Amino acid sequence: MSDAPQSRARDAVENERGELTRLAADTAIDVRAYLEATTTVASGTSPDVALPIVLLAVSQVLVAGARLGAIGDVIPTERFEPDSGPEPDVDPLHGALSNVLVGLDEYADVVDPVVSGEVVAGSLSGDLATVASDLSHGLRHFEAGRVDEALWWWQFSYLSSWGTRAASALRVVQSILAHLRLDADDELVADAEFDALHP
Repeated sequence: MSDAPQSRARDAVENERGELTRLAADTAIDVRAYLEATTTVASGTSPDVALPIVLLAVSQVLVAGARLGAIGDVIPTERFEPDSGPEPDVDPLHGALSNVLVGLDEYADVVDPVVSGEVVAGSLSGDLATVASDLSHGLRHFEAGRVDEALWWWQFSYLSSWGTRAASALRVVQSILAHLRLDADDELVADAEFDALHP
């Protein structure tokens, strides 16, 4: 009796395992980049590029989230989530982002566009900090070698929390940038163009 079917099944499991491991490694790269970008913005050292940095960081991490949302449910090997230690305190990050984004932080947020049209007050700094908290939780599992747990957490929290918050943040930042660039006074724009062409 041939063991070819069993061999093919083992190969399929190993291939799937390899793909999930690569997905986790790619996601970890995007998570680290997001955490670094938000920390840089929160430091207040580059206020002129804060919004573009946030735009790029949130967009990139949403690509990672979309990959997680597009695959089937990740099932962790452990029945219960292993303890990854105390949760990092994101309140300082939230507060620092709030200071950097003063005057731009609050916005009107739709709670759930599918089942509710309720509009509440949103906070860009709160969104960015929530995303950082959820992502760093999964990153701690990944760095401890618990790849399945990290993927499960990132996928679950993408669908239940950080995906929504990141999408809201992205829309707000894009809207702010659009207003800054498109709502400019025509005379000021003409003067700037003249100055650029005639130094």
